Amino acid sequence: MEPGAVKEEGSAVDGPGPADPQPDPSCDFDPASISAGEAMERVLASIRPITQVERVNLRAALGRVIAQDVLSRVQVPNHTNSAMDGFALRGGDLPCEGERTFDMLGVAFAGKPFSGPVGEGQCVRIMTGAVMPEGTDTVVMQERVTIEGDTVTVGHREKAGANVRMAGEDLEAGDLAISAGTRVGPSHLGLAASLGFSELPVYRRPRVAFFSNGDELRSVGEAIGIGELYDSNRYTLYGMLTEACAEMVDLGIVRDDPGDIRRAFEDAAGCADMVVTSAGASVGEADYVKDTLKQLGAVTFWKVAIKPGRPLSFGTVGGAYFFGLPGNPVSVMVTFEVFVRAALRKLSGEHAPGHLRMRVPTGSKLRKRSGRMEYQRGILGQDGEGRTVVHSTGDQGSGILHSMSVANCYIILPDESEGADPGDLVEVQPFASAI
Repeated sequence: MEPGAVKEEGSAVDGPGPADPQPDPSCDFDPASISAGEAMERVLASIRPITQVERVNLRAALGRVIAQDVLSRVQVPNHTNSAMDGFALRGGDLPCEGERTFDMLGVAFAGKPFSGPVGEGQCVRIMTGAVMPEGTDTVVMQERVTIEGDTVTVGHREKAGANVRMAGEDLEAGDLAISAGTRVGPSHLGLAASLGFSELPVYRRPRVAFFSNGDELRSVGEAIGIGELYDSNRYTLYGMLTEACAEMVDLGIVRDDPGDIRRAFEDAAGCADMVVTSAGASVGEADYVKDTLKQLGAVTFWKVAIKPGRPLSFGTVGGAYFFGLPGNPVSVMVTFEVFVRAALRKLSGEHAPGHLRMRVPTGSKLRKRSGRMEYQRGILGQDGEGRTVVHSTGDQGSGILHSMSVANCYIILPDESEGADPGDLVEVQPFASAI
């Protein structure tokens, strides 16, 4: 059993105790649920990051997590150079008042430096990125001079040392360029390339096996009958796992049969670091998943006090971590974004598994009952005066998947909140794809 994976007293596995309190009908409190904060703490405390390291070519490193500190091999920039197109000269020659005329000796190009020293009253035309000629320390922008033949006139408002990039001002050789635990983005690729790296050390990608559970589910392309529906959750999970840079094993739809469910869990745990299911992990009478998990694994929690997504389970099965997500499409996305993505970030070796959140005014009236945290779908943007504001997408039913396709953030309303009025500050969490 993995650290942190413990069977909950009074959970759905053991059944409620005789003295369990009854929920207050005036709120959404469920005594069998744990808070979202406690659930997150338990999840992150259980996860042990992957330690296997791979060296991959630079382009393949995009989205992966750096396994070892990357140190600069060279100075960046590797030479003192011009930050502008203009004229290189000695700062001490600039006039204190009026103007001064300089003799132009030649031109310095990027990759083709000017050879020879520059003396008093002399200058060199220079292009952005070109090495500063010997004896010069200042570049005057070409727009701020007057050129007549081979002479350049400069006014007294220029500053010595301006428009020059010093060798090593970004990185010295041996400086830390990319720290271990960083998820590689486009800027990191460019930085590594500028330092001459063709490969980067990264952690192995987490392997995630996933399946949907239910006799009512049909695959896309099949005919559906009364009471049946297409399995959209596996496509949602595919997209979110792709964004998380995970390796995937899609085990399809598993019927409500104890033997099939057991085999699916055994197959998944045998080939993956994490198993994610949608539906089938509630506490209903026809639920075979909880019985299978009781036999094969250990459960940390069965319910979380959030909306949507209360029937969320987490634990271990075999040697893999397990998330049992609800069946409603929106609940799948919310619980994945809040809990699974953070778990995958830590599993991947990333040093910052948390979420970006901010407080902004709401432009909509938000309705809520106290008792559990709510993740409402929102659209984060600017109002007519350029101020950041968030609006509700409307109906917050957990089966309204279309609302997720137009939303770009969650509006997070805490347990004790009873909603918000227009103008109130609320906490929002932008979608990973919107950042």
